[in-house]
Amino acid sequence: MALSRTTLIVRPDQPIGTISPRLYGHFAEHLGRCCYDGLWSGTRFRTDVVTALRQLPVPLLRWPGGCYADHYHWRDGIGPAGQRPRRLGMSCGMQVEDDNSLGTHEFVELCQELGAEPYLAGNVGSGSPQEMCDWLEYCNSALDTALARERGANGSQQPFGVKLWGVGNENWGCGGNFDPVSYAHEYRRFATMLRHVDPSAELVACGHDDVWNEQLLAALGGANKLVDHLSIHRYWGRGGPAVDFTDADYYTMLGEAHATESFVERTAELIRAAVPPGKHIGVALDEWGVWHPEARLQPEGCDGCPRHAFEQRSTLRDALAAGVALEGFVRQCNVLSMANLAQVVNVLQAVVVTDGAAMFRTPTYYALQLHAPHMGATALALEIAAGDALPDGSPGVSGIASRGAIGTAITLTNRHRHAAADVCIELGQTVREPSGQVLAADTPAAMNSIDQPDRVAPRPLAVAAEGRAACRIELPPHSMATLRLA
Repeated sequence: MALSRTTLIVRPDQPIGTISPRLYGHFAEHLGRCCYDGLWSGTRFRTDVVTALRQLPVPLLRWPGGCYADHYHWRDGIGPAGQRPRRLGMSCGMQVEDDNSLGTHEFVELCQELGAEPYLAGNVGSGSPQEMCDWLEYCNSALDTALARERGANGSQQPFGVKLWGVGNENWGCGGNFDPVSYAHEYRRFATMLRHVDPSAELVACGHDDVWNEQLLAALGGANKLVDHLSIHRYWGRGGPAVDFTDADYYTMLGEAHATESFVERTAELIRAAVPPGKHIGVALDEWGVWHPEARLQPEGCDGCPRHAFEQRSTLRDALAAGVALEGFVRQCNVLSMANLAQVVNVLQAVVVTDGAAMFRTPTYYALQLHAPHMGATALALEIAAGDALPDGSPGVSGIASRGAIGTAITLTNRHRHAAADVCIELGQTVREPSGQVLAADTPAAMNSIDQPDRVAPRPLAVAAEGRAACRIELPPHSMATLRLA
């Protein structure tokens, strides 16, 4: 087997910033089997799914869309379940009958059970400023108003305290086909009224590509003070089929994931150029992940393909792509204010998949779990002193490092499809109690299933001390690992 050699240097004296737990957020849309038949079983949340998500963990959860948000009317989802109206739900060209049994109270209760911060996406496309203001008041007001009393009558005397509010979703497309100037006018109106209701709410404006973002920020002008976060989305879909991919497909997908960081950087630069000194607008990558060509409204017939709309098989390659993106998120932690993987259960790059009463965790689940030690820690500079490059010039072995309350964590990705990697890590500190876990398989197309739920799961990794201030590991081809040092 080919063996690449890499030397990495951790710079404990060069902190980058704090890694917000919000960078490891998730997304639950009323699309396909994500919410209904995934999270929600009709009258309650699935215990097995909730347990798996708590173990991940899930620090942030966005709901109810996605494109669904701009058709959603929050009042349909409150009050006695048997009295809630049955509505036509729509997202990504898919029409469903929604009985609204999963509504605001249920979602907030799920977040409380998971330890997740709730993030609500409001309706700009078919809603009004008053409707969204009422939702904000219903959720957050502690005053003795009719809406607060109604919330209490529905079982929640105390306010929910929801901080994050999306003012629409993809309003350049499914959220109304606005142009950036027209959306800027709508955003100003919505945001002004929302701030009157709750000045502490963090408002998320709908961004898009570089051209839209530049024009939107210019059209907002002084109203940029009403923006706390600018939303962008990035899906990777040029890497061929989910399972039967070529070497070129494999590296194309990792290249797409790698390029996500530059999209975040460009967006941050546009923000810096548009807002006055002292005003900070975070970049909110609140939808990201792999979107394979098989994941369509009407799934293509192929051996082993999912039977349901917008579902896809999830392989180790997908997990590695997520890891490559997460590395960029950490490096950009001073400008990236949140990120939400699409989606949390069943749909697209799900971390959990259900099939009747059974469920399993995907390789992407474990990729995110390997990153758990970085949440809330201080990101440290990690220098690649020597190592091979991939065909597109990106590093063959890449990674991040952080320092937290319980020590130093280092997460590495061997992006080489066929070559193992001998990696020496110079730490700048005494090596104490090193341990490691590796996510690997015999092929990057390996995946978990109901029959083989643990085919791709973390295993112990040997970490050898190399003198007093360095360690050495061997990473299998197409693998990810996390090292922890006391």
